[in-house]
Order: sequence, then C-alpha cells, then structure tokens
Amino acid sequence: MTIREAVRLYPKAIAWSILFSTAIAMEGFDLVLISSLFAFPPFTKKYGTIGKSGKYQIPAPWQAALSNGARIGEITGLLLNGILAERFGFKKTMVGTLAFLTALIFIPFFSQNLQTLLAADILMGIPWGVFQTLTCSYAAEVCPVVLRPYLTTYVNMMWGVGQLIASGVLRAMLSRTDQWAYRIPFALQWMWSVPLMVAISFAPESPWWLVRRGRVDEARTALKRLSMTSQDEMDNTISMMRHTDEVEKEISAGTSYWDCFKGVNLRRTEITSIVWIIQAASGASLMGYAAYFFQQAGLPTSISFDFSMSLYSVAIIGVAISWFAMNHLGRRTLYVGGLCAMVSAMLAVGFASIPTTKGSPFAIGSLLLVFTLCYDITVGTVAYSIVTEMPSSRLRTKTIVIGRALYNVQGIINGVITPYMLNPDSWNWKGKAGFFWAGTGLCCLVWAYFRLPEPKGRTYAEMDVLFEQKISARKFKIAVVDPFLLREDIDGKVELQEVEKK
Repeated sequence: MTIREAVRLYPKAIAWSILFSTAIAMEGFDLVLISSLFAFPPFTKKYGTIGKSGKYQIPAPWQAALSNGARIGEITGLLLNGILAERFGFKKTMVGTLAFLTALIFIPFFSQNLQTLLAADILMGIPWGVFQTLTCSYAAEVCPVVLRPYLTTYVNMMWGVGQLIASGVLRAMLSRTDQWAYRIPFALQWMWSVPLMVAISFAPESPWWLVRRGRVDEARTALKRLSMTSQDEMDNTISMMRHTDEVEKEISAGTSYWDCFKGVNLRRTEITSIVWIIQAASGASLMGYAAYFFQQAGLPTSISFDFSMSLYSVAIIGVAISWFAMNHLGRRTLYVGGLCAMVSAMLAVGFASIPTTKGSPFAIGSLLLVFTLCYDITVGTVAYSIVTEMPSSRLRTKTIVIGRALYNVQGIINGVITPYMLNPDSWNWKGKAGFFWAGTGLCCLVWAYFRLPEPKGRTYAEMDVLFEQKISARKFKIAVVDPFLLREDIDGKVELQEVEKK
C-alpha cells in the first residue's frame, strides 16, 4: 500500500490518531512552563530568594524538585497505564485520565508556595504518564504499516507545539508584573483537557485490543469506523490480527510486565527502553531549560524567550522533515546519523562557551538551535516510531511503559543535575555543559550502532519472526522472512535467507 492509498482508505484512523496525540501537547506545555518560569521575573519574585547575583532566583534544590515532581508522577502513571489500558481499553483510560487532570489543574492555579506547586506537579504527572505511552500505542494499532512512522511520530510534533505555546504565552506575559502573569499560563491548561475529553469519548476502540480480548465482532465494527476498505479487506485485516496474536501466544505466552523480560522479549524491551533513554541522555535537557539556559549564558530575558520560541519552532519543523527522511533513509540510519550530528553540536556549544566575548551567548544560542533541528529530525522523532514497532503486539503497551518509565528515570537525573549545571549560585557551567552531554551522546552512539535494528516496512508478524530467529541488528534490513511459516515450526527451525542488496 502506498502512502496515498493509505490516506485515502484510512482518513478516519488518521483523524482519531491525531486527536489522541494532541493530549501530549499538555505535557510539553506544562514541563516547559515550569522550567521557563525559573527565568520569569514575576514568578521568581513571588517564589524565589535573592541570590549572589543580586537577582531573585529559585534555589537549585527547588528547581530540581519542581522539574522532577512531574517525572515521579509520570512513572506512576506509566505503570498504571500498562494495567488500565489492557483491562479497560484505550478510550476509557484516556477519557478517565483527562477528567482527572481537569480537576487537578485547580491546584497550581491557586497555589501560594513552592510546596503546593510540587504536589501539583507530582499529581498532574500521573495522567501525563498515561498520555506518554497510550497515544503512541493507539497510533500504532489503528493505522496501516505505511502510515505507522508518521502517526506515531506526530506525538513528538505535539510535544513541540505544547512547548512553543508555553514559551510564547510567557513571552507575552513579560509585560505584566502581577500574579496573573503566571496564573494565566496555568489556567490555559484547561483549553486542552475539556475539549479532548469530550471528543475522545466518541472515538473507536483499538481493533488490536479488541482482538486480544477475544471480541472479534467488536473489532470488526471498530475497523469499519477507522477505514474505508471493502468488507473482504476488513475480514483479511481481522484475520491477520488474529494470526499475529496467535503467533505471539505460541512464541511467548503471557501479557504481564514480567513477560517483557522473558526469552526473546528481553531484547525487544532493551531496544525500546534504551532508544527512549537516549532521547533524555543525549543533551535534550538543555532544550527544556532553554529560556533559563539562554538567560544564564548572558542573553537578556526578552531575547532568551525569543530564542526559546525559535528553538521550539525549529523542533516542529524538524518533525516534518523527519517524515520525509524516514521514508527514504529508514529509522536506523536516521537515528545513528542524528546522534553523530548531535554529539558534534554539543561539542561546539562547549567550545563556544570558552571565550567571554559579547557574541559568545548568541553563538551558543544558534548552536543549540542547530542541535534542536538535528534532534527533532532524528532521535527526538524517530524514537516514537521505533518504540511502537519493537515490542510484540501482546506486550506493546507494557513494553512501551517500561521504556518510558526508564526515560523518566533519566529525566529525573537530568532534572537534578541540569539546574545545578546552569544555576549561577551552584556549578555555573553555563555553555560548558555541552561537553558533558557530548560525552553521554557518544556512549549512546556506540550502543545504537551495534544494537538498533531497522524496522522500516516490516509488519508486526515479520518482526516477531526476526526477533525469534535472533537476527542481528545490522541484518534486519536484508533478512527475508515468511511469517506464515512460523506456525508450522515454532521452535525456531524455520530457515531464513539473508540476501545482499543489489
């Protein structure tokens, strides 16, 4: 199926997937909102103390706590999603968590101290954790193979949209000096949750989830709401889903978290987890603290927010470029090449921070824009496609949950060390933090070269066979496999031919 045919036959699936993915903009909005408030004068005057520089600062320990509060809640939400989504379905879980989040927004809106803000961050992190994986899983299960990389990576674009809006709102509020300068941005979170909750209540359930629950007739009805294919094609699709589910039962029965670490699924969990950890371990934390980073690098507050808005705009453009690049280059090539470019950009940021000239802060800001473009064309976007393609269908939600939870653990580490790197009253590294992230990025590059396979164009059944046969990462692209032979010889005796590309 070509992309044009897929768009013609699955317009409703595309629309519902986009609607689900829009929820992730709420996470991007609030995470950037919190970190950007550290550079926001009305907020620092209300909640901060006068630092060594004579300006109001949120102390580094509280910066770390506020940054990590949401991560702690997200880990809880991720683990709950692995249970709730498989038990109640994608739609009910999404609507329930949106309703929960709508009620929680009142806490930061009326907060009077940092302790209340921290409690709000932790509690609101729970529904955000659900959104992080449920949106990806839903996109992967309602669209055909050819649309999979676009709809799963659209999640990253929504994250960029949320970050851009948060930065733009704060930039617009710089002229205010009262409490509404930071209360209005908190209140704007309601503009997402209520409309999404109403709209998603009419969405069709994932046919894959219904097949896994043995509700085949309901799966056929859901597929009718998602596609415009003929009845015969729908029956074939349902048969393919049932076949894939049976194959996975025979390879590795079970749908618990523990099953993600058994047998062939251990490798799939490793890839899913580390692909997501690399997103946070390769320097992306500087993007989350963009306004504060630029301010500490020496730029005026207004220009710092202008640069941060440019950065998040570049991130959205990067996702769009990635869609074209994935179609021609594949996931592995983009991911490995992107890490090379990102390591080089971080080294350049570090070297640019050594001279103390007036142009140094602008050079650092420009280089971080280059890093952001490379990140969102490659690692930042491609990861969302890879993590939905690597797990087995029966363990997809739970495997993605484990990977995202470990991503959040890395995010907590970043949330502790990054404020100390940038805070002038602590380590005060400023742009020299680029050297640190270049080192971690190099370690990530080595792993990706040897362990990351190429899933481009593979059906879920083909992926099952490739992993069962222990095909090496660098041979995934050229291995020839027939997934329908697996039922005849499930013990791994099926002969696979590896062919050289002509």
